[in-house]
This record gives sequence, structure tokens and C-alpha cells, in this order.
Amino acid sequence: MTSFTPHTRDLIQVLSGYGKLILMLIALSLGTATNDLNASPEEDVKTVAALDTKYQAAVKSDDAATMDQILADDFVLVSRKADLIESARKKEVAYERQDEEPGTQKVRVWGDTAVVTALLWIKAVQGGKPADYKLWFSDTYVRTPAGWRYVFGQASLPLPQAESK
Repeated sequence: MTSFTPHTRDLIQVLSGYGKLILMLIALSLGTATNDLNASPEEDVKTVAALDTKYQAAVKSDDAATMDQILADDFVLVSRKADLIESARKKEVAYERQDEEPGTQKVRVWGDTAVVTALLWIKAVQGGKPADYKLWFSDTYVRTPAGWRYVFGQASLPLPQAESK
């Protein structure tokens, strides 16, 4: 249910019947537009987990449009958002794998901030050089009026082969 401030209640009282109806419709539409801002912690975990999995798949397939949608404009990893998007557009890395190891993803939500950790297996060719390794990463998401955005990423060095199995 939508609640109103005292100022808004006073305004509603002086409006005509049509004015009240219009104001109520606006308030209700704003309330439904921001429903995801009031999601339960369990819903937030599912949303962020799916979004991070979608991001990893977008990187794997050089899907610059999806990466652009998920990454915050001020995203930071080792590169800026613009650098990552440009690399995907140019297909600088040919991924065979860019996949989270099943069962390793953990999402922790604190209000409007969520951190995803998982073991990632990367198998790719970049600049003619093959790479095949696993690493741990942490991705930080922040809830914005436009939905969850990936704002910061951190990754370990590649794990030794014996530890990554």
C-alpha cells in the first residue's frame, strides 16, 4: 500500500475529484515502478545471482550490449567499462569457457549492496596465446533506480592447476 506524507495528504484534500484520481494513479504507478527496490533479501539474492551469471555469459560471448546494460558507468576492475565494452566489440579474446564452477557461487546482500563470489574457469585465446585456468572472483553490485548494476570486480591470480580441480 502506498503511504503519503502529511504534505501530500493536505494536497489531496484540496484537489477536485479528478485531481485526486490523477494523483492516486501517479502514486500507484510510481509504487509499482519501484517494487524491485522493496524486494525481499531472498529475491535480491536470486536477482543478483542470475545477473552475475548473465554477465559471465555476456563476457564469454563478447555480448557488448548486455555487458553495457549490467556494468555501472563508473565500473572498476582492472579496466574501465569503456575498455571492457570495446574489447568485447573487437572480440579481442576468444572464449571457449568463461563459466562459474557449479555450486561455487555465493551471493551476500546487505541492503542495496550485494557481493557475488565464485570460482571461475577461463579457457580462451588472447593475442594468439591460449589460456586455461581457474580463479576466484568477487563482483560487487549496487541497487540503483534502474535495477542492480555491477560496480566493482576483483579477481585472484590464476590458481595453480592442482588447486583448481
